[in-house]
Amino acid sequence: MANSMAEQLQQEMECEGLLECIHGLKQLDKECFRVLVESEEALTIDEVADQVDRERSTAYRSIQRLLQSGFIQKEQINYDQGGYYHVYYPTDPTQIANDMQRMLNDWYAKMGQLIQEFEDKYEHAEADTEIPAQS
Repeated sequence: MANSMAEQLQQEMECEGLLECIHGLKQLDKECFRVLVESEEALTIDEVADQVDRERSTAYRSIQRLLQSGFIQKEQINYDQGGYYHVYYPTDPTQIANDMQRMLNDWYAKMGQLIQEFEDKYEHAEADTEIPAQS
């Protein structure tokens, strides 16, 4: 179960914690992302799987989560004789940071709205249950 916001604010956090906190990524996802960031060239699923010492299908699921969250990009490479394969590379860190900031701003606005709804709901309930003054 997720920690409360108060508990999360008291914990020490590292920038990699944002991958979990904001996008729900797993440890393997972070390892695959690190491999792609540290590589000087785009990598295939097989190359990522070898470097994280996991089965191809496991690495593939991790790569798909990274693609969906916008942390990596996919490029199709065509063979001269027909056919193709895909390689993966990290998204520009500035773009990732901007996307996370936008998501945080949206979350903040939604929380503000929910807090206002809470106040409105219970302020009216309190007014309805006040005991009238006796003369």
